[in-house]
Amino acid sequence: MLKNIPAIISPELLKTLCEMGHSDRIVIADGNFPACSMGKNCKVIRADGHGVPELLDAILTLMPLDTYVEKPVSLMAVMQGDTAKTPIWEEYKAIIAKHDERGADTVGEIERFEFYEQAKTAYAIIATGEKAVYANIMLQKGVI
Repeated sequence: MLKNIPAIISPELLKTLCEMGHSDRIVIADGNFPACSMGKNCKVIRADGHGVPELLDAILTLMPLDTYVEKPVSLMAVMQGDTAKTPIWEEYKAIIAKHDERGADTVGEIERFEFYEQAKTAYAIIATGEKAVYANIMLQKGVI
């Protein structure tokens, strides 16, 4: 056991966060995200049974967001014509504001298929059991 490490952070995830360098990206994916096919060239970490907000909060407790880019946090934009609602995004923004003084200003949206392309080049993808739609979020690591 270690002190001050959120219990939701598995040893594998902790190791991955430590290995990541400045500008590396990590995706926290909802339960519908094709994590294994998108993550063929990166680490895929299973976090079944956990939601994205809890993991986001725990990760941001340990990992700084990049300050050298305008939007170090990316959300998968809702497809044109889709009527899905994304109330979980407000949760994300509140969590981010708790850990980064820039708050919601760190958050941008990426078109769905572009999000997939960028996810393929991420350092890691965390596959969660999150049931909310469009709940995928990508974080770019900063420096301490």
